[in-house]
Amino acid sequence: MPKYFINNHFSLKINNISELFALLARSNNIIVTTHSNPDGDAIGSSLALYHYLSGIGKNVSVIVPNKYPEFISWLPGNEHIIVLEEERELAKSAFTGAEFIFCLDYNAIHRSGSLQDLLKLSDVPKMMIDHHPEPETEAFEFLYTTTQTSSTAEMIYDFITEIASDQAITKDIATCLYVGIMTDTGSFSFACNRPETFQVTAKLLQSGIDAEWIHRKVYDTFSEDRLRLLGFSLSEKLVVRLEFATAYIALSRKDLDRFNFQVGDTEGIVNYALSIKGIVMAVLLTERKGKIRLSFRSKGPFSVNEIAKNHFNGGGHRNAAGGDAYESLEKAIAQLEELLVVYKEPLLNTDDS
Repeated sequence: MPKYFINNHFSLKINNISELFALLARSNNIIVTTHSNPDGDAIGSSLALYHYLSGIGKNVSVIVPNKYPEFISWLPGNEHIIVLEEERELAKSAFTGAEFIFCLDYNAIHRSGSLQDLLKLSDVPKMMIDHHPEPETEAFEFLYTTTQTSSTAEMIYDFITEIASDQAITKDIATCLYVGIMTDTGSFSFACNRPETFQVTAKLLQSGIDAEWIHRKVYDTFSEDRLRLLGFSLSEKLVVRLEFATAYIALSRKDLDRFNFQVGDTEGIVNYALSIKGIVMAVLLTERKGKIRLSFRSKGPFSVNEIAKNHFNGGGHRNAAGGDAYESLEKAIAQLEELLVVYKEPLLNTDDS
């Protein structure tokens, strides 16, 4: 069992936090990890913690499993990130000397993808900081977990200010945290009904960051190919099944290659399908190397986390989740269609108003 289970209900509550802090104080070599296919919250949270720990004299290695979208690669400290699929020996060397490992924005070791073997082999203390449901408690010595908070970035803000104070939030840290909160709430359009989210955001703005510029860097830097892929997805690939309150888009490897696909180019496409009146669940299926990636979104109380977890080796939040299928794109579509019949009643009985 973990030494401490940390459950955040609108405020940071940590049992025997002084003992945890003492362990961190004597740990000089620290690794910060996140999940496979890192998004804005994963990278923003990791780099924010990197800046804080480096600032107090720690030797910090941020290690991610694979490449992440270009629209978040401008974040301060990005040049220090080790991508396992490109720098495996450097990553292994960092694990060899590690004294403490942070696991950010994932609730189970397998969600770290290609990092999981290194994590399982390491016997140093690990701390999960995450906002996904049903955490894998046995794999971590320390847990700071909640489903109430907008993002892991917001949790990192609480963690840093509990360790030090809000004076520790530098402009670089604030920039990274703002990107994490902004992207994980869809520019403050979901998962942001708690006043605390906006209170934290206000504190970040007080550090001197330019929120308008950050928004442009993330959302207004599409390549022409990415924009044309979006148009193609909506005009040629959108399937609307109103009888199941569902819409989905399936993109083959050939489709992606046609538009010179880069990591992150499909980000946000699923949300367009969800925006259709009467649609409760939207799914984006993309053919990747060796698997089919499914991104789920939903409205109201309908849980796509349940579908992703139970049927596609994945998970996430109630209204945003992801999973994988390991046969053909056609078979993944067929499986999804079969599940629509199974989930028809809750889909049609969900109020999306």
